[in-house]
Amino acid sequence: MEDPTTALDAAFWITCGVIVMLLFMSGFFSGSETALTAASRGKLRVRADKGSKGAQRALDVTEDNERLIGSVLLGNNLVNILATALATTVFTRAFGESGVALATLAMTLLVLIFAEVLPKTYAITNSETAAALVSRPISIVVLLFSPIVSAVRLLVRGILRLFGVQIDPDSHIMAVREEIAGALNLGHSEGVVEKEDRDRILGALDLGDRTVEEIMLHRSGIEMINADDDPQDILEQCLKSSHTRLPLFRGEQENITGVIHAKDLLRAMYQKIGGPDGDAGALKAFDISQVAMPPYFVPETTTLDHQMRQFLRMRTHFALVVDEYGSLQGLITLEDILEEIVGEITDEFDPDGDHAINRGEDGHYLVDGAMTIRDLNRATDWNLPDDEANTVAGLVIHEAQTIPTLGQVFSFHGFRFEVKARDGNRITALRIKELE
Repeated sequence: MEDPTTALDAAFWITCGVIVMLLFMSGFFSGSETALTAASRGKLRVRADKGSKGAQRALDVTEDNERLIGSVLLGNNLVNILATALATTVFTRAFGESGVALATLAMTLLVLIFAEVLPKTYAITNSETAAALVSRPISIVVLLFSPIVSAVRLLVRGILRLFGVQIDPDSHIMAVREEIAGALNLGHSEGVVEKEDRDRILGALDLGDRTVEEIMLHRSGIEMINADDDPQDILEQCLKSSHTRLPLFRGEQENITGVIHAKDLLRAMYQKIGGPDGDAGALKAFDISQVAMPPYFVPETTTLDHQMRQFLRMRTHFALVVDEYGSLQGLITLEDILEEIVGEITDEFDPDGDHAINRGEDGHYLVDGAMTIRDLNRATDWNLPDDEANTVAGLVIHEAQTIPTLGQVFSFHGFRFEVKARDGNRITALRIKELE
């Protein structure tokens, strides 16, 4: 007959071996969860493109994060609970009733060190490598636990719906953009990312959220050609203008009939007078509408991303902006959109383009009132809000709830604003200084 002590000893060691195996499995699940959730999908994509099958499997298994986390947590809880139950049995047999407390203490230490901290530390340090290594077994676990996880997911969503919480399956798209923006701002604050690089990338990301109304040249600043003017006056205006394209109106400025390109106008006038030896008096019979291009109108609510694609598709880069009633609001060019990405673009016809903002010796800034808040923020690294107004002057008027007088001073959003110049009801210059 077998000795009971021998049987007890054998059962004890077998149970201990099972507990060690379960702790190893718990560590595997914990490390896999950390590796797959912390791994950069961008880096995994690069590895997958280079032929790494493990990286491709990791991308596939993390496609549905909810199912992945549910499967890993299910497996982790199963092995942890089973290991704790077996440990309680072993310690109870060895130490009696006090074995429950000892088992709780021992399993807490073992799970914390070997099943949580150790594997997660490795996984977070080598997330992409670890994710590629565990992708095959985890994909099998996800497949096996899929029915249970699906049922649990339905139950969880039902409970959340009772509390008014809706699960958006496309929310990860916005999360990626926010993650990129956060990483760029963090990198800039740490000195890793240059300000210009950060601004360019953030500018490109924002094109889909911003409209042409925010960056258009307001109608008050548009230079136009009156079709009823004398042709010689029109020629002189085009020669003096710094723009190559000018809207053409007849009667009133709201009545835009076309767009004049300076090169087309000069070519047509040159032919009209008959070349270098021709008669300049022939210009009196010149009809400017014959060289005008059809105007291109866009709604003020069009996004910058969509408008840029339209410019490229139509092979043009000049559009007139109208509101919902068809009234002219301003104009926008492809250059305006590109400047939102690369910053101010100037040439020999924009001598003051780089001087829209001037810094004084005492730390104040002299700013054009028509300057957009976004451009000011990019130039100074400030964070003035642009939700209620597009321009600096508009922000001051919004906060003051009135049209300020010359010399009036305001303090809001941590800055001091002083009105330095006015033109009618427009604020044309502001002196801004950040408060201590």
